[in-house]
Amino acid sequence: MTDYYRTHSDLSDPGPSREKLAMIPPDLPTMCAFIQGIVIHADWAAAYGVKDAALSRQTLPVEQRLALLDPERWIDVPPERRTSGTCRDYALMLCSLLRERGVAARVRCGFATYFRGNPFEDHWVCEYRVEGEDRWALADAQLDPMIRDHLLIPFDPRDLPAGAFLNAGEAWTAWREGRADADAFGHGPARGAWFLRVNLMRDLLAVNKREISDWDAWRMFSPKCKLLDAETLASCDRIAATTRRVGFSPPPVRG
Repeated sequence: MTDYYRTHSDLSDPGPSREKLAMIPPDLPTMCAFIQGIVIHADWAAAYGVKDAALSRQTLPVEQRLALLDPERWIDVPPERRTSGTCRDYALMLCSLLRERGVAARVRCGFATYFRGNPFEDHWVCEYRVEGEDRWALADAQLDPMIRDHLLIPFDPRDLPAGAFLNAGEAWTAWREGRADADAFGHGPARGAWFLRVNLMRDLLAVNKREISDWDAWRMFSPKCKLLDAETLASCDRIAATTRRVGFSPPPVRG
């Protein structure tokens, strides 16, 4: 299934900007620096001197995001002129750049251990195939030098060490096997087993190259939707058993 991830999804396709993207050198450090120069995380904007509270958190297709840029200045755009988004946008942009170069890549939803919110904070990264090493690696394109210094991150964000990020299947399994508490997983005050399920489903969509969908509205969950019965738990166990594995063949999305 490696070739499946070498081709674009609807969201990762750069469209008419393909020729300009080809001018970005293909090494990971340069590609990540490029992304950091055009995207600003809505939650970190103040750290860059941008105080606009109306910054969007909406995930944009790569083609649409690139169309928002000044055609005369694509490289190292000033923070106040960058396009806003979240960690998913950084991951999607890197996924797009890698797929453009024939590298197998996919967006992953899960939880990072290097932020200062929850022990396992809701997060998205890019997973890519390392040619010649027979392995998949994780890259967090959001971690620019400023954020790395702020969080005192000692590792290379372009090849995350084991345990720095758990994909949602790994996180779900850690909870179900009693190795982690459900309330350790979440986003700010929103946390718990129901949130683990949210990310499990979002990761299932992402590995099927549907990096966002109309379903992805977890902030609107009602209390009833947060209850997990035995049938739901068993279904999630089956999904996690597949998606947590590196190099798996993605199951089809139903419905």
